[in-house]
Amino acid sequence: MSWWQPRTLGRSGISVSRLGLGSSYGLSGRDVERAVERGVNYLYWGSRRRDDFGEGIARAGKRNREKMCVVVQSYSRSAIALGPSLEVALRSLKTEYADVLLLGWWNSPPPPRILDKARALVDAGKARSLMVSCHHRPTFAKYIADPTWGGIMVRYNAAHRGAETEVFPHLGRERPGIVAYTATRWGALVDRSVVPAGEPLPRASDCYRFALSRSEVDVVLSGPRDGAELDEAMAALDRGPLSDDELAWMRRVGDGVRAISATTAVRTRNAGALWERVVGAAQRVGARLGW
Repeated sequence: MSWWQPRTLGRSGISVSRLGLGSSYGLSGRDVERAVERGVNYLYWGSRRRDDFGEGIARAGKRNREKMCVVVQSYSRSAIALGPSLEVALRSLKTEYADVLLLGWWNSPPPPRILDKARALVDAGKARSLMVSCHHRPTFAKYIADPTWGGIMVRYNAAHRGAETEVFPHLGRERPGIVAYTATRWGALVDRSVVPAGEPLPRASDCYRFALSRSEVDVVLSGPRDGAELDEAMAALDRGPLSDDELAWMRRVGDGVRAISATTAVRTRNAGALWERVVGAAQRVGARLGW
């Protein structure tokens, strides 16, 4: 089956494209609309909310809102602020509801006050389903077992394959949808200065294909900066699954990237930690501001 065919996002019941687009990296609104016209409908209003990306969602929504999956992330640690946080996003995107309300960065399950408010927003029609992201893989077993969650957002790439043993085996028949992120490992997997000598340099689409080659993964999230990077991301859907030889190659590349010494790859080695610190700071500020 073609990867351009939509897939149901687990027990959320929402039809989604296999490729998702994130708002944080600079993709223009016109390119967002172009992607939606091609069939990419998973649109993630995430950690950095760029106005032009949001305007692209709004324009696309005027034509075909029912075919889109709009994901709004909130880092709010305040139950009182969670509703207003979502409302601000909905006004920015000119839509009456989010298909998915994503509760960001909960390494332990959210407390009842947060869950009760999130469920109330679903009951009120402000969101269709709930998703959670987490950076502590052992916690995912609890999320998978809890029917509250229509989806979970998991780090997975050729260099970080822990989900294969710590997350995916917990999935049963009635499972949440799986969204994989950091497919390029913050660019390291497509960086010639980091990829082991003697190995062909992967394309970004190879990284997305690697994630999608796992049957458990419903959506791989991409963060294109421009139209060319969007085309390369969508090429993953055109190119389809990796062969066994390609999978072995990507695993070798991933192992090599992960094992690179600090003296030769300080910048790339620290990129993930730096990004997590940035997002962590955004989380703290967002929690104070009710975002």
